Amino acid sequence: MISLESSGSFKNTDAFLRRMSKGDIFSVLNDYGSKGVSALASATPVSSGLTASSWNYEVKKKGQNYSIIWTNSNLKAGVPLVILLQYGHGTRNGGYVQGRDFINPAIKPIFDEIAEGVWRVVTSS
Repeated sequence: MISLESSGSFKNTDAFLRRMSKGDIFSVLNDYGSKGVSALASATPVSSGLTASSWNYEVKKKGQNYSIIWTNSNLKAGVPLVILLQYGHGTRNGGYVQGRDFINPAIKPIFDEIAEGVWRVVTSS
C-alpha cells in the first residue's frame, strides 16, 4: 500500500498553472524577444545600418513547447547578410572575408535572463 500526505496549500501552484494556460507565457516571451532584437541590433556590425535594423522575432507554440525565433530580413543574393557576417564568406575575386561572432555574445545575456526568469517563476509558485 502506498500512502501520500500533504499539508499546506497548492494555491500558488494552481495560480501559476492557470496563468500559463491562459497564454501569459506569450507576453513574457514577447518581452524577451524584444530584448533580443535590441541586443542583436546593437551588436550587429554597421555599414549602412540596414542589417542592424532588420532584426525581428516571433514566438511560436508547438504542442507544449514554446520558442522565440529571431530573424533578420536583410538578404544578399538570397542569403541573410547576418549569416555572411557571422560565419564569413568568399568574395568574387577569390578572397575571403573572415566572419565575426557577434550573435552569440549578444544573445547569451538574454538566454541567461530567460533561464533566471523561468527559474524564479517556477520556484515562486
